[in-house]
Amino acid sequence: MTDDIHCGWAPLNDELYRSYHDTEWGVPERDSRALWEKFQLDGHQAGLSWITILRKRETMRAEFDGFDPDSVARWDEARIARAMQNPGIIRSPKKIAATISNAQIYLDMRERGEDFSDYLWGFVDGKPIVNALDHWRNVNAKTELSEKIAKDMKKRGFKFCGPVIVYAAMQAVGMVNDHEVRCPRHKEIQELY
Repeated sequence: MTDDIHCGWAPLNDELYRSYHDTEWGVPERDSRALWEKFQLDGHQAGLSWITILRKRETMRAEFDGFDPDSVARWDEARIARAMQNPGIIRSPKKIAATISNAQIYLDMRERGEDFSDYLWGFVDGKPIVNALDHWRNVNAKTELSEKIAKDMKKRGFKFCGPVIVYAAMQAVGMVNDHEVRCPRHKEIQELY
């Protein structure tokens, strides 16, 4: 892709950003565990840039037991203290506590027979929303739908899931196609539906 036709938020001179844009961002994700991980990473991004999370993602995956909700839900004070010593993650006590609590809620949903993927994708009737952005800066930070999802998630007890975080996650997991229309990935993503 040339610089003048790709989404401008992923500069050509940043290989990590470009790889994320070209292979992951906007691809419809249906796996419940992978969706939960993405929502946790977006929660950890609060107040930070996404590139910070991308640079720490592999270390965070390792520290958070592969973002396995079964494992993270059982973290105790000693496990939290160990994680807080890892400079490769976002060492926010509130974000770590939220990840543990969110894992417990995820497991509770599963035990009640509610699949996290079905839950999220149900908000869009299982089909991604396709926007026609002419420029990435014209995207809304949140939408009525992300506000609705955030409200429902908060009602269930999820944390670090405000409407801006939810919308960023929706974009990342393909619930919304927000690639610029001139970007080849816009059409390529649509062909994955």
